[in-house]
Amino acid sequence: MSFEELRSVVEVPEAGDAPLIMAGPCSAETEEQTLATARQLAAGGLKVFRAGIWKPRTKPGGFEGVGKEGLAWLKRVKEETGMLVATEVAMRNLVEQALEAGIDILWVGARTTANPFAVQEVADTLKDMGATDIAVLVKNPVNPDLELWIGALERLYNVGVRRLGAIHRGFSYYGSGFYRNLPQWHIPIELHRRIPQLPILIDPSHMGGKRELIGPISQQALDMKFSGLMIESHCSPDEACSDRSQQVSPEALRIILSSLVVRNEHRDTENLQNLRQQIDSIDTELLELYGKRMEISREIGKYKKEHSMPVVQESRYDDLIKSRVAAAVRMGMSADFMKTVLQAIHEESVRQQIEILNRQEPDMDGHLV
Repeated sequence: MSFEELRSVVEVPEAGDAPLIMAGPCSAETEEQTLATARQLAAGGLKVFRAGIWKPRTKPGGFEGVGKEGLAWLKRVKEETGMLVATEVAMRNLVEQALEAGIDILWVGARTTANPFAVQEVADTLKDMGATDIAVLVKNPVNPDLELWIGALERLYNVGVRRLGAIHRGFSYYGSGFYRNLPQWHIPIELHRRIPQLPILIDPSHMGGKRELIGPISQQALDMKFSGLMIESHCSPDEACSDRSQQVSPEALRIILSSLVVRNEHRDTENLQNLRQQIDSIDTELLELYGKRMEISREIGKYKKEHSMPVVQESRYDDLIKSRVAAAVRMGMSADFMKTVLQAIHEESVRQQIEILNRQEPDMDGHLV
């Protein structure tokens, strides 16, 4: 699918080419909290207010949102501040209620994106209500599945939604680590490669899971030329009913945003072109070296076949990883990067050697043996 007819998700004339910033609390908890947060964000120049009304939680028993009552609060936000308002929907009745309340932007959450039945229900409801002109943002599925993400976008596009965008909030993983949800930047980058006209916003709040990571992740997102940011902001984040550790106050958000640098991708100098030509030349040399390495690997595969040796030599592989990674670190590269490269090379070498081991050769009479 080409997505050729996509249109702008949000039009803010005075913003020009600046990244789109959507901000607001994880959850609309009370009318006072919702309006206080919105007023402070609007005073800081923000134009789009986000707040969760229905909160699909991983386990029952947690705060699951105030429900329909909160839509009236978003309506007041819109009337008092002039901000556009956005909320999450996951099923037919939620879409209907949001549309009736005049919500400007809907987003489909990560858990919903992972369920094609739910996404289709949202899409069909928009079509049935003649509301396909509304802006819809689709978060990545919980697990790293690009096809599932694109599939959700296609379901909405197929019913006539043209103001489509994506939100990258990272991918879940077992255990705990530096990030709450792993960025796996190559996946949204591939999404952009396939659908270059699709706006992609980054959600540093869910990705980092800690308010101190919002700034660094936001800068990284802008450096990679993503379209904007969706950030959770609460007037009293330490008292929030949900995800308090990843929310910042409107004033803290103002400081974060003022520190971000939006780089000009069109500032192309002769020196930069020369450097890129050097990279192109080195890449060509690398490809030739990889080709030669695989030729040698195939020769090793033939030797192993002739001598009935197993393809994988664990001690050899362990020594290779340790020595190459150590050398890469001394050259200023990360250990994880070099491990990934070496693992990919090793997997391709093993694949080619297995092909050789399983290849049937003709005997003296021309029969395959």
